Amino acid sequence: MLRCLLQRATNLRNVEKGERHSDPLASITFRALFSRIDPRTAKRHAILRKWLLLADPDDLSAGARGYLKVSMFVLAAGDEPPMDKKEGLEEKEDIEGNLLRPAGLTLTGATFTLRVYRAEDLPQMDDALMDGVKQFLGFETNRKNLVDPFVEVNFAGKTISSKILEKNANPQWNQSLTLPIRFPSMCEKMRIRILDWDRASHNDVIGTTHLCISKISAPGGEIEVDDNIGFLPTFGPCYVNMYGSPREFTAFSDPHEVLNFGKGEGVAYRGRLLLEVITKLSDQVEQKTEDIHPDDLLVVEKFMRKRKFSLFAAFYSATLLQDVDDAVQFEVSIGNYGNKFDNTCLPLASTTQFSRAVFDGCHYYYLPWGNVEPVVVLSSEWEDVGPRIEALNMLLSIVDRLESNLEQVQLTLKASSDEQEVEQKVIQLLDDVIADCSEELPELDKWPCVTALDKALRNLRKINMQQIVQTALALKHGPETELNAVLEQAEDWTQRLRHLSEEPQNSLPDIIIWMLQGDRRVAYHRIPAHQILFSHGYCGKHCGQLQTVFMKYPQEDGGYSKIPAQLRVKVWFGLTADVKSFNQFAEGKLSVFAETYENQTKLALVGNWGTTGLTYPKFSDVTGRIKLPKESFKPTPGWSWAGDWYVSPEKTLLYDTDAGHISFLEEVFENQMRLPGGQWIGMPEGFTDVNGEKAVPKDEIECPPGWVWEDIEWSEDLKRAVDDQGWEYGITLPPDRRPKSWVPSEKMYHTNRRRRWIRLRRRDMQKMEALRKVHHQSLLLIGITFQILFLFQRALWRVIMCLTVFFLFCQQSSVTDEKNDDKSVTTTFGVNRPTISCFFDNGTLYHLRCYLYQARDLLAMDKDSFSDPYAIVSFLHQSQKTVTVRNTLNPTWDQTLIFYEVEIFGDHLVTERNPPHIVVELYDQDTYGADEFMGRCVCQPSMVSSPRLAWYPIQKAGKPAGQLLAAFELIRRDKVRVTHLFPVLSFIFPSLFILGIFKLVLPGFLSDNQQQWPEDSDLPYPPPQREPNVYMVPQGIKPVLQRTAIEILAWGLRNLKSFQLASVTSPSLQVECGGSVVQSCVIRNTKKNPNFEVNTLFIDVRLPKEELYMPPLVIKVIDNRQFGRKPIVGQCTVHSLNEFRWQPESLDRDPTEEEFEAIAHTPRDDVLVDIDDKEPLIPGQDDFMDWWSKLYASTGERNKCGSYLGDMWQYYEKELEKAEGFEQLADFCQTFKLLRGRVQNESEDPSVVGEFKGSFKIYPLPDDPSMPVPPRQFCKLPPNGLEQCLVRVYIIQAYGLQPKDANGKCDPYVKITLGKKSVDDHDNYIPCTLDPVFGKMFELTCSLPIEKDLKIMLYDYDMVTKDEKIGETIIDLENRFLSRHGARCGLPQSYCLSGVNQWRDQLKPSQLLHRLCERRNYKLPVYKQDRIYFRGQEYTVADLDEGKPLNPHLGLVMERLALLVLRRQGLVPEHVETRPLYSPLQPDIEQGRLQMWVDIFPKSLGPPGPPWMHGHEENKQKTDVHYRSLGGEGNFNWRFLFPFHYLPAEQLCTVDKKNYAAMKMVGPFSGVGKGTQ
Repeated sequence: MLRCLLQRATNLRNVEKGERHSDPLASITFRALFSRIDPRTAKRHAILRKWLLLADPDDLSAGARGYLKVSMFVLAAGDEPPMDKKEGLEEKEDIEGNLLRPAGLTLTGATFTLRVYRAEDLPQMDDALMDGVKQFLGFETNRKNLVDPFVEVNFAGKTISSKILEKNANPQWNQSLTLPIRFPSMCEKMRIRILDWDRASHNDVIGTTHLCISKISAPGGEIEVDDNIGFLPTFGPCYVNMYGSPREFTAFSDPHEVLNFGKGEGVAYRGRLLLEVITKLSDQVEQKTEDIHPDDLLVVEKFMRKRKFSLFAAFYSATLLQDVDDAVQFEVSIGNYGNKFDNTCLPLASTTQFSRAVFDGCHYYYLPWGNVEPVVVLSSEWEDVGPRIEALNMLLSIVDRLESNLEQVQLTLKASSDEQEVEQKVIQLLDDVIADCSEELPELDKWPCVTALDKALRNLRKINMQQIVQTALALKHGPETELNAVLEQAEDWTQRLRHLSEEPQNSLPDIIIWMLQGDRRVAYHRIPAHQILFSHGYCGKHCGQLQTVFMKYPQEDGGYSKIPAQLRVKVWFGLTADVKSFNQFAEGKLSVFAETYENQTKLALVGNWGTTGLTYPKFSDVTGRIKLPKESFKPTPGWSWAGDWYVSPEKTLLYDTDAGHISFLEEVFENQMRLPGGQWIGMPEGFTDVNGEKAVPKDEIECPPGWVWEDIEWSEDLKRAVDDQGWEYGITLPPDRRPKSWVPSEKMYHTNRRRRWIRLRRRDMQKMEALRKVHHQSLLLIGITFQILFLFQRALWRVIMCLTVFFLFCQQSSVTDEKNDDKSVTTTFGVNRPTISCFFDNGTLYHLRCYLYQARDLLAMDKDSFSDPYAIVSFLHQSQKTVTVRNTLNPTWDQTLIFYEVEIFGDHLVTERNPPHIVVELYDQDTYGADEFMGRCVCQPSMVSSPRLAWYPIQKAGKPAGQLLAAFELIRRDKVRVTHLFPVLSFIFPSLFILGIFKLVLPGFLSDNQQQWPEDSDLPYPPPQREPNVYMVPQGIKPVLQRTAIEILAWGLRNLKSFQLASVTSPSLQVECGGSVVQSCVIRNTKKNPNFEVNTLFIDVRLPKEELYMPPLVIKVIDNRQFGRKPIVGQCTVHSLNEFRWQPESLDRDPTEEEFEAIAHTPRDDVLVDIDDKEPLIPGQDDFMDWWSKLYASTGERNKCGSYLGDMWQYYEKELEKAEGFEQLADFCQTFKLLRGRVQNESEDPSVVGEFKGSFKIYPLPDDPSMPVPPRQFCKLPPNGLEQCLVRVYIIQAYGLQPKDANGKCDPYVKITLGKKSVDDHDNYIPCTLDPVFGKMFELTCSLPIEKDLKIMLYDYDMVTKDEKIGETIIDLENRFLSRHGARCGLPQSYCLSGVNQWRDQLKPSQLLHRLCERRNYKLPVYKQDRIYFRGQEYTVADLDEGKPLNPHLGLVMERLALLVLRRQGLVPEHVETRPLYSPLQPDIEQGRLQMWVDIFPKSLGPPGPPWMHGHEENKQKTDVHYRSLGGEGNFNWRFLFPFHYLPAEQLCTVDKKNYAAMKMVGPFSGVGKGTQ
């Protein structure tokens, strides 16, 4: 026996779920494997954790097609497999030494030679303690070189390292590392790491990068134009950049250290490495390390030449900020240039000014830059790789244009446009591809830094582009081609060009934007340099263009609900020599300042301001820690002062924490200290803020202008971790002045305690009207209140330095401070760098309307399987919230959110061509706790009037979380804005205008009546209001609705699971669609009858005409419990309603008068032919013809069926419900799974808690109520009570079963359960087979619909251990019983009263036809002598199949004609179905197949016909037990009753016994093999 455990596959093409491939990707040659695991020679007869090379057996010269890691064992009977333990780390595994190759396939020996030249900009990795001691003692220090680097290269399990260079942040190794490999190699990535060597502890990883072999090599032979395009792996000489955790060194553990290992996206630049890769084909090469020859070092010098680059970044807005507790600034860096905490480079103007975030009045914060946008400018030096980046951007532009054209074609197809329009789109696509791919790639001949990889990639790209042009020309001018073929070809071009556009030798580091709060890095965003690089040929996609970026938290896995910030930023990057070209992208007026802060204090609340007692420098930087007097500023060459120093109010810092809020909670902390005796007394700093800084006592705090106290008095905050009086305790350790942590319980060693006093204040709208008239009061409103509340003030002094962008770029990098020592203020990073701002004289006013109609398929966030969703819509610095819709996953808001005035700075043409993004976030509202995030979608507003609604995908953690149906209309304002009377308030409190509060300030400006909208307004009228300040989606945008009828067949509920430890006994149904709800009656007791007494429900609702906008239908199951509790115990959402659409059918024609006279009723039951079954009618034929003969004749096995010429069974190779034409046997009612539970992550899935049996009919209704409506569809329903039935299960045989025993076989037997009844054939198991032949009939009774699930299981018999389940299949008997296709008993081909094909149904064909007419609402058939009229057709005796020999078993002609009519109505014939078996342990893997069929006989219709085969031959019966017999005698008084069936067709009796000595099986039935008679 061979056991193969597949463990991991590499280099195999991905196959999507559900996709089937007829051709194998590769195969395994097992002959080579068997020679290696020969039991006579190998120990343990096993191969453990070996890599198996996959190859094409028809073409071994093609090389490797992939690799598979396997463990293989050859075991004899009773052997135990060896332990497969994983030894060591997998990354250290020698993969090529652990490789098994098929016979006939050879791999070429090769060597990778890595020339490691040097590294730059490595961060500090060692502690600076000793350097600090040296500096204190006056010795020289070397803080910049606190790193001991070496390079480690890992490939295919082999590792080689360079030498260690101690104390060197810019090491030069100049070594050649040689690695022997087998080519083509199975490994895709070469891992290159720079590590810091440590004597005592383990080595630290500085940074990791990977070289993908597929990107630096090409296999060749794939392009028909030229076969000489393949090349071995080659790279450089070129720099590769390292990314990982932030560069700042800390003695504590780095929380982002895992990023240095190459796992996840690096958040900071960690240095760069100059290396070269050379591949040579050679055998028997040893792994070695040697120095590079000096002549080769001279050649590399040209690759290290650098040129000056300039980087410009202008920040237009910073929005969607959350949890902002400190002033915010942004840092822009490329490499280590611009890193404000890095002392290896000169300080640059790389950070924006500190700004305090302002609440937008709804949900988020933003930075109030207004018309003064911060700008950062960097100068750096890098290699000129222009030709590479230009080719990269050229290919990316081709791909973007091709994808855009392809999307246009697909949209045109979805819109069902005419063929001519689609053809024009396709021709445009081909023309653009031909034009784009015909352009020449940048030349490399004149570029001195060209490498071998550059030349090879250019040749590869050129040949591919030529072939694409030829193919496009053939499609355009060649013979007619199907559209699908053209689209598939275009998608293939997209993938090919996308692969060709990858540039492995891009040595320019990424631009990294950091958001900082104080000195703490919070969030980041990386921008690839090629996207913003300027070139005279092909610029980057976002070069000088305004783009929207979303910040990310470090090591964010995509599932974080919060966006740290949304930035609108314009970035330009290019050579300093090209800065003149920057003017075409510049906007506004640039101003450069030098600035310093003047600090003052006063000793008492009534004292004068001055420097006496000031703990800060008189002039300092923004932090107040660095001394920065005006005299220290000296303009460098090329710069000049544009005026004198002046005081500039820093508007972004004037905003207090209450800015934007309607209500605000004032807080102050009372502090006390403990005396040695244990008594608590007040401290000198009796009241402080949360950070311990001195504050005004609570009783002296006055309510600011424009505010009123909501709370009458101050109160202790008892909702925190405090004691019952609100105190929290701590201990002060010198040199600290205050405790660093606080606890709620008091200890004897505690020295300090504090408690928080709070008081709520609210804005007074009447006072706001007064503030509008006094300008300086508005300044007090926004936070200039420190003169009243604080003892410290500061003023910002500025002086303009230069005003030209050209000077800015050219002279920025020339600022040097080499003559100053470390203590000089000019060498402190950033403090003497200029502050740059971009001024806009005016902006453009826009008006935004967000039409949110509905959402669907949202995540269930509550335990009742529903959510309470609402949406927050954010546009720049404003946000609004919709109403909350309760208990739904498909909310219909039908709401318009109006952003009255949004001022956007910059060119309005650019804004209208690429408007800012709109972010829509969905939350689940919870009564207790914070609202839960449900998903997010990013939308683009439209400048078109009355935009069309569209579905936007909602995502959470990168996975689909629903869809949003919405439209967004952005309107440019031409007239004077509405807020011209109070511009200050509109800027400070945009939320006041969003929320409609300004109605209180200007009463009557916007009333509920649209007629009062100002006539001179340039805006369209607002939509109608559903309630105050809740606007509906206007007509013209809202979907066109029509009156629609939804008929609901609520048949019953099945298999309901308990809810909250109580069973569901009295459920009812609630159906919602389009905002309408209908409630069913209550099921009194599900255990007695789970069907509804009233089965039909009706909804008259207005639904969209277009299927695109159709809302889902929601089914809720409510349990009606005691004391009025009605919890939702399950729900189901029907997404597509199109399948339930109904169109009126034409009625049957009325019969003529002659036909009415000839109508005869169904033949009487007493008209029967008495057949004597004592003797066969055809002697000699029925003696050897049985049901096995009929089966073999039906399956086409003529060699087994003999001379059988009777009726045939219909043989299905699948389940009956999946057979074509039977509508899944769900034509009467479908089964809908009821779900319960919340979905928050991958590990939480909603569980199935029951089933709803029902169906729907949807059809339009006339808008005029006086018009007649179509008739109801759910009428003449079958009885919905309990039905006692007899069920016969015929099990024929199984095949392809999974082995369960050690001999590779199993001993199967049948077990059947139906409700609480169970029967098994344990004693008649069939030994040692995977294809058992059962030939048994099992007869059970059930009560439908309570016992509807028939479960048929196959078990493997084990003598000692517990029997193991092989597989099972489940049949819904209720669906078969209720189906219009007559699935309870199949129709035979002929109506026979005796013989092999004797009629088995309880009703005769004429009775079945009568029931069919009642069920389908057909008119009754007309019987006339030897013919039948039914639904406009005539059936006569001539239509019967009279070609067969005379069969004396046939019944009446009328019954035979009725059977002929039935067989043409799509009813289920006599059949054998094949059902797959599945195991609960492996639900998706088939365990075998079972041939069988089921007959269902309702007892209300009378006794059933005779069965086809016998049942249990060895049915055992036992007496009861006679307990405590004293004399050894037992009195049972028991009677055994054994039914006996006389079957003349069965002449052989067989008994299956297991012979343990010979392990043989005796044939079970006649017709299968000879048995014992």
